[in-house]
Amino acid sequence: MDWFTAPDYWLSRLVLQRALAAVYLVAFLTAALQFRALLGERGMLPIPRFTAQVRFRRAPSLFHLHYSDRFFAACAWAGCAVSAALLAGADSALPLWAGILLWLVPWALYLSIVNVGQTWYAFGWESLLLETGFLAAFLGNDEVAPPVVVLFLLRWILFRVEFGAGLIKLRGDACWRKLTCLDYHHETQPMPGPLSWFFHHLPRPLHRVEVAANHVTQLAVPVLLFTPQPIASAAAALMIVTQLWLVLSGNFSWLNWITIVLALSALWLPTTAPPVPAAPLWYEVLVLAVAALLVFLSYRPVANMVSRRQVMNRSFDPLHLVNTYGAFGSVSRVRYEVVVEGTLDDTPRADSDWREYAFRGKPGDPRHWPRQFAPYHLRLDWLMWFAALSPGYAGEWFGALVERLLENDRDTLRLLRRSPFPPDTPPRYVRARLFRYRYTSWRELRETGACWERTFVREYLPPTRLAGVAQRS
Repeated sequence: MDWFTAPDYWLSRLVLQRALAAVYLVAFLTAALQFRALLGERGMLPIPRFTAQVRFRRAPSLFHLHYSDRFFAACAWAGCAVSAALLAGADSALPLWAGILLWLVPWALYLSIVNVGQTWYAFGWESLLLETGFLAAFLGNDEVAPPVVVLFLLRWILFRVEFGAGLIKLRGDACWRKLTCLDYHHETQPMPGPLSWFFHHLPRPLHRVEVAANHVTQLAVPVLLFTPQPIASAAAALMIVTQLWLVLSGNFSWLNWITIVLALSALWLPTTAPPVPAAPLWYEVLVLAVAALLVFLSYRPVANMVSRRQVMNRSFDPLHLVNTYGAFGSVSRVRYEVVVEGTLDDTPRADSDWREYAFRGKPGDPRHWPRQFAPYHLRLDWLMWFAALSPGYAGEWFGALVERLLENDRDTLRLLRRSPFPPDTPPRYVRARLFRYRYTSWRELRETGACWERTFVREYLPPTRLAGVAQRS
């Protein structure tokens, strides 16, 4: 079938596949370095407890068949190795069928992690990586030109990401319609970056322009992805620029980067395509069958997207093949942070020597400037933002976090930037307090060197110690 492939997109496919492999690598590295404290046998939300309660068919995962921390580590590091091999172009050195299977390995491994990841993995970029990774496996390698239907289905994912996010903003917080959301967002977003303070202090008229441009990029531009070239390329390029702006303004895991990867499917790079033979019949049949399945599964995400009761970031099948997306339907006006502290005193008092735990990404010490971590994802720091919004968001895991801090648990402390206690001297008590944070002004920054100003609000968790631990005599 002459129409089946698009030889002019061979370079776009090459860049897309290598960029996707890099995102996979970051995702597996994040899992390998953080899972013990979050999901391990002694983690805050242990995988064995989850698999004992949830059946395989609801959450397919290798860890239903067997779990140990060593096995999880082996899977995560294997994912890193396969992703690195794909980044280096290993799929191009294999026959077409083997290249497809190699691309399905990181998808299957990461699906196994996401499906047992519980609250730590309950975000849209997890499903987005899985949906993109599964479809991109059928892009082929150097033996065939890129299939047109796969390129268009990748654009279909991008359309749903952007258009869904645009709709949920218009239907959600009134500040999006009033063009005022960015008066607050840079200050109240889950994990600010090193430039977020400066973005917040941009002139308010420019914030209005940012919001208006966001509406255009998410509601009008996505339609152009399905138009002829060079219009589709111009639309993709505009989306890439917008995503890079978001990369500079905060830490959003790999959400922005996987969106850029998807935009590459519409970006036509004018180069001479190398000669390749026609696609084999089995490959054409396989791709068309996969495409038909994904089109069929698109019904529920589309129904959700057009519904007045649209929900964000929902998977409608356990394999995360077709999902619905969206972000920041509402924007907080005030930033709250949970500050966790410990003391060595036998009797906790207000004037005890309370020492603050320093997290890697979430705001704590007002003088500590935020850093850039994305696309690497700090899962505990991100969930601490939700904990500050409401204790209900942290009910499953916050008590376990406090318990691990009281034990000076090595794996938990590795998630932090700094513990105020030596490894052999755990705190006697741990408490949590809620503070209101706001960015300092230019004058305050010059005078104090602090980027944040914080005000005590209330007690979040009273002083707590391990049950059965006697006081020192």
